[in-house]
Amino acid sequence: METKDLLKKVRKIEIKTRRLSDHIFSGEYHTSFKGRGMTFSEVRQYQYGDDVRAIDWNVTARYNEPYIKVFEEERELTMMLMVDVSGSESFGTKNQLKSEIVTEIAATMAFSATQNNDKIGLILFSDEIELYIPPKKGKSHVLRIIRELIEFQAKSKKTNLSQALKFLSATQKKKAIVFLISDFMVSDDYEKTLKIASKKHDITGIRVYDIREEKMPNIGVVEMEDAETGKTMTIDTTSKKIRLHYEKNYLDKVNYFKDIFSKCGSGIVNTRVDESYVTKLLGYFKSRS
Repeated sequence: METKDLLKKVRKIEIKTRRLSDHIFSGEYHTSFKGRGMTFSEVRQYQYGDDVRAIDWNVTARYNEPYIKVFEEERELTMMLMVDVSGSESFGTKNQLKSEIVTEIAATMAFSATQNNDKIGLILFSDEIELYIPPKKGKSHVLRIIRELIEFQAKSKKTNLSQALKFLSATQKKKAIVFLISDFMVSDDYEKTLKIASKKHDITGIRVYDIREEKMPNIGVVEMEDAETGKTMTIDTTSKKIRLHYEKNYLDKVNYFKDIFSKCGSGIVNTRVDESYVTKLLGYFKSRS
């Protein structure tokens, strides 16, 4: 992609997603995700109704009248965006590809974090770690993340979620807010690695999918290509047995995602390409508040 075209795309996404994060998500994000704890701010004179457990006895003795310690939430957080860039993300039968919706969601989350002065990092993964951008603050950093999401070309088309979660655990030593964005059409067993990562981090899985992935349409004999392996095969979609097998395989992976994330205490968001991810995310944030 030429630089001029890339900058136009970045600007377009920035305008759309920044408006969402400024007017909709920043407040919801702030109340949904808590800081690391409470830090001492100041002392002030005791007022009727204050918690007596907060009295600072040293200051009280010095001034011969009661003073209390005032604490405030330590707000600064680190947000990690983990984005699946495997071959299956380049699919879409409606107005947008899954990868385009994924980029918009990631950008919206990044700008929401920036509004709260939080750090943002990025992990792009397939069946390997394709790119890692360490957490930093600032608009220019967010714009770099968006540029990478738009133009990055993955080396591999396969997916391995366990590898990505292992990398997260290895690189992020402090608690982070993690948004793992994928279609979760993966074959690897990631229960163990998710369990380990979720003990330290606040993880939310955002599943982005297309309506045509749920059921195979009856359209005759067609040639299909696996987006991750590149393997082509001729499929008779008039066969009810084949269509049911396809549907079962899809549902098995979706149910695994839901079961394992719930079991590990991690959040779940499901959004279809042709649905409003804004509504889905707002509903999720409000449910956490």
